[in-house]
Amino acid sequence: MIVPNWLHQRAFLTPHRIALYEGEKEITFSELHELAKKKAKQLLRLGVKKGDIVAVHMKNSAKMVEIIHALQYVGAIALLQNIRLTREELIWQLRDSQASFVICDHAQSLQPMDNDIQLIEWAELETVPEQEGMLQTTYNLDDVATIMYTSGTTGKPKGVMQTYGNHWWSAIGSALNLGLHMDDCWLAAVPFFHVSGFSILMRSVIYGMSVYILPQFDAKKANEIILQQKATIMSVVSTMLQQMLRELNEPYPSTFRCMLLGGGPAPRALLDECARRHIPVYQTYGMTETASQVVTLPPEYLSKRGSAGKPLFPVQIRIEKDGKEAKANEAGEIVVKGPNVMKGYLYREEETKKVLKDGWFYTGDIGYVDEDGFLYVLDRRSDLIISGGENVYPAEVESVLLEHKAVKEAGVIGIDDEKWGQVPCAFVVVHEDEVVTEEELQQFCEQKLAKYKVPKQFYFVNNLPRNASNKLLRRELLSLLTGEGRSDER
Repeated sequence: MIVPNWLHQRAFLTPHRIALYEGEKEITFSELHELAKKKAKQLLRLGVKKGDIVAVHMKNSAKMVEIIHALQYVGAIALLQNIRLTREELIWQLRDSQASFVICDHAQSLQPMDNDIQLIEWAELETVPEQEGMLQTTYNLDDVATIMYTSGTTGKPKGVMQTYGNHWWSAIGSALNLGLHMDDCWLAAVPFFHVSGFSILMRSVIYGMSVYILPQFDAKKANEIILQQKATIMSVVSTMLQQMLRELNEPYPSTFRCMLLGGGPAPRALLDECARRHIPVYQTYGMTETASQVVTLPPEYLSKRGSAGKPLFPVQIRIEKDGKEAKANEAGEIVVKGPNVMKGYLYREEETKKVLKDGWFYTGDIGYVDEDGFLYVLDRRSDLIISGGENVYPAEVESVLLEHKAVKEAGVIGIDDEKWGQVPCAFVVVHEDEVVTEEELQQFCEQKLAKYKVPKQFYFVNNLPRNASNKLLRRELLSLLTGEGRSDER
């Protein structure tokens, strides 16, 4: 299916509407269109052509948005790179993807570069003469638009191929769920190199919606923007929302209509606090392979708090256990089908076949659907702790720990045990103004959890390992036992 280039069409339909806010700067859709076309012609001069894989190594900025749209005008495929990765990790992605170019804010972090990969610094690109050429004013929805590498929680990262159609249907599904308001402005504080941030940019040009760009997350600044009625929607993960609540001393205005909460199961205490403060939290579930959210729970379903909700309009989900569809309330693997599911993993046909079967994507996540069709996400299958034959979901234990007033962050993993095979072990970050002992936390958990779910060991640390989207990296928790992050303070 062929559709118009989204920015090209948007600039025609609503040229004077604000596309981007960045500090005091405002950029209309018409201006963004012209800026992106200019960059596209400069990229043509440097040899970028349709079908090339071009890495983008930039922080959130209007400049990065220009580049993304410029690559879509050229017809190149954007490889969005996490700027928090080490040089070795970045180079591995470039070699694995066979990228031809890298566009970056500053070149120092990537030097020296392989000879067959051309490094383009923003300041250098600004001085390149334009070259006339064919710009892509339409899209084939089946063409690959972006590549994003998974965070590698279960081994080597894999390049997820997302098509224009994936992004289109992701945007449509979100609009049918959240609705569209003429004055909507999405506060973008999650990284554009992750699907949660990138999807905001695609919704912007498809909907004709403004985006307020934060170069990095700042809880105080985010609250200020909302309180000043400059944003109506925001995407967050639990740790971001927790920080915003601690900084918030007054209610949000009625103009703020949606806090989209993703990144894993949310602590019940956090949801209860948001309800008490009348903050409209929409819990959601999605991943890189599904081009953002596939399931969302609106705030009116108070009785279903803790659920990720029902699937968005074009999406189907089911729970599979032992090769069969599970019964209501029976835990199993979450399986997803819809036009927003990825095309596959780049250059990994066998791995793609393992997770894509008859159009269904096997997520590797564990959850259940209740009798009303609401999805409850329990955990990653790879993080599941099996203790004496019983399943322990780390996210459930973490959620209970976060209910304790002294606990700022919590991470739970399984450690080897001679008697039970594995037992839960907790890593805890305590609020600066609080004091708590291991015994107190153990007793607190015993009041709320079955005995086999209660952590057998507690470690108090200064911080927990997280990726750029603030998701907890449980696989790195064991390193805290001997690393610099450990603290003996309780």
